[in-house]
Amino acid sequence: MLVIAGSDSGGGAGIQADIKAIMAMGGFAATAVTSITAQNTLGVHAVHPLPPALVQAQIEAVLDDIGADALKTGMLGEAETVLRVAACIEQSARQVPLVVDPVMVAKGGQSLLQDDALNALRRRLLPLATLITPNLPEAAALLDHPIHDPADAAIELLNTGAKAVLLKGGHGDGPVLTDILADADGIRAFTMPRIDSRHTHGTGCTLASAIAAGLAQGMSIDEATGRARRYIQAAILTAPGFGAGHGPLNHNADFEP
Repeated sequence: MLVIAGSDSGGGAGIQADIKAIMAMGGFAATAVTSITAQNTLGVHAVHPLPPALVQAQIEAVLDDIGADALKTGMLGEAETVLRVAACIEQSARQVPLVVDPVMVAKGGQSLLQDDALNALRRRLLPLATLITPNLPEAAALLDHPIHDPADAAIELLNTGAKAVLLKGGHGDGPVLTDILADADGIRAFTMPRIDSRHTHGTGCTLASAIAAGLAQGMSIDEATGRARRYIQAAILTAPGFGAGHGPLNHNADFEP
């Protein structure tokens, strides 16, 4: 499968986490890097977007030769990059399952998506998505209003054109973490005990890539989501403890498929 996202020098999120998660699911990861970042567990210290034409060239090079059974987008950064990614998918991979992780803000609070890029994301990329995986703040940004009821918000996000929405509950409160999955079949809630840990850097990237790997392998969205959530839980519980801030997961964690 092909991942289109930014690089994380700390190895916990971004392209690095995507590759690790896909390999843990038994898949093969090809990549198109959108940005190079200088970051660690304490935050993002610098961002260098790559030229949109180079992002496009990477996508075309992979799709023209290796191909892809699924696509996943992460940090896209600039509007022109979003538009070129969407155009590539429309031209060469319209029937390939696409998971869009609308990465907007780093774990430390740094913005990773420009305002005009958010509009391009809504208008051009979300309608192509098989599944979008926003967290609660990202959903609020996509809908341009606060989230009061996650289930209602998930249904509203379906109006963006995406075929399915997984609204992640990690930013919510309470001892139980609830993710809401909405599609044409209705609404399902996935729950697990909330894990009290600072080692959650890259959870969004990892979850979306693990789900995309499942879709590439022919799983349903429900099956791929269930497996990916079990993997995430094990990866957090066995995190290696690196760094002084938001530490990375254990992408090699044993879990029940």
